[in-house]
Amino acid sequence: MDDTRLHIPIHLRWGDLDALGHVNNTSMLKLLEEARLRAFWRPEDGTDGPPTAVFDMSVLEGGGSRATLIARQEIEYLRPVPYGQRPLDVQLWIGRIGGSSIQVCYEVFSPIGDEPQVLYARSSAVVVLVDTASGRPTRLSGAERAAWQPFVGEPIDYRR
Repeated sequence: MDDTRLHIPIHLRWGDLDALGHVNNTSMLKLLEEARLRAFWRPEDGTDGPPTAVFDMSVLEGGGSRATLIARQEIEYLRPVPYGQRPLDVQLWIGRIGGSSIQVCYEVFSPIGDEPQVLYARSSAVVVLVDTASGRPTRLSGAERAAWQPFVGEPIDYRR
């Protein structure tokens, strides 16, 4: 396994499917959102999260001074995702660290243990850290950069 990637298991829900029995394209955005939340937000129950989990849930209760916003997202669908009860293997890494933003890269694979694993989709999102009061971008901290640096890898090069 690639050490610069996080492996986030994400379960499908029956409601994620479209009329053809595949994961709907808009549901894929929700699956990636869930993977991103698990990668960057500390678990609220005190359990250990991944080393990239630097944000706490206080912003969701109106107590935090900083939040994340998506500035851009792109998805390349490679194969339809069938329904299954085992979680998809969403692999996540950082394509770029900027002053107030990061580029989060994803590859969505069939469950760990499938041989070979099937790559269903690739995606990237530019996530901007903002001040909740002003809505303006705010600089990434040294601690955030240090937590994310080990997971920097090549950004996705989309087919055109």
